[in-house]
Amino acid sequence: MRNRIWLCLILGTFLYACGGRERAEETAVPIDYKDVPAFNADSAYAFIQKQVDFGPRVPNTAGHEATKNWLIEKLKGYKLEVQTQEFSEKTYDGQLWDLTNIIASYKPDAKKRILLAAHWDSRRIADKDSERLHEPIEGANDGGSGVGVLLEIARVLAYENPKPDVGIDFIFFDGEDDGEPEHQDTRNRAREYWWCLGSQYWSTNLHERGYSAYFGILVDMVGGRGARFYKEGYSVRYAKNIVNKVWNYGHELGHSDFFQMRETAELVDDHLFVNKNAGIPMINIIEFSPDYGFGHYHHTHADNMDMIDKRTLKAVGETVLFTIYQE
Repeated sequence: MRNRIWLCLILGTFLYACGGRERAEETAVPIDYKDVPAFNADSAYAFIQKQVDFGPRVPNTAGHEATKNWLIEKLKGYKLEVQTQEFSEKTYDGQLWDLTNIIASYKPDAKKRILLAAHWDSRRIADKDSERLHEPIEGANDGGSGVGVLLEIARVLAYENPKPDVGIDFIFFDGEDDGEPEHQDTRNRAREYWWCLGSQYWSTNLHERGYSAYFGILVDMVGGRGARFYKEGYSVRYAKNIVNKVWNYGHELGHSDFFQMRETAELVDDHLFVNKNAGIPMINIIEFSPDYGFGHYHHTHADNMDMIDKRTLKAVGETVLFTIYQE
């Protein structure tokens, strides 16, 4: 796909002695971006369906274990260097969970690196639902969509041409989705955040000594029908230039309906700990509106395949893929 964006640039300003008038001449100048392979939304959708078919990806369950094994084999099949980071953490209600962060690297020897992340677990309760509150959700969008988008990008790197000039690291964080129920009183909790367990662990126990990346992109809830993505607050605080670059690329690619030029609240998500603890500027592409917050499906049984839209997957996946290819 050849990417040529035409911009109107002011080439010169001429002063006229008569009356001292100024006139600016404008002309259209093409800017050539690096070629980028196509992002296949059908493929990303199939990856989400596969995760859902395993059942809820709740830690310490068969579905979680099966998904982990599938992810590792899939990433190895894409010729990536794969390693795991296994650790245990306590939950808000005293359970001990065995968790695994999965890290996969493209061009591991490249000095300049971009970090792409998503969480691969799903929520064990549906605390925002009106029924079956204590049953796990499918997590097609909340968890599944981000993994699906990153797996498709990994597939592109393995099989499509041209190749990007930079190294890419994929991190699939575990234990992200186990915050306390909405109705639970947490004033006396022992730790500040019971969710984002995988990113909290990785950001203080890097998989490689001295690891760093030029910047990072977290994708979370990026497949919903009718989704709109706003400039999330912590992303703007820590990596404003990256936010603006990605959102501008989204517009130039024709996805302005999805990438809204408005800011929204600061959200405690995996990117916060990557920014604070690892010192890597990471942004978050996430569906959260400044007007109504999370979508109606959030932490409910409505978070299933019926709400996944390939147009949304394409808008996000194409924009992220385009971004990394320009580095």
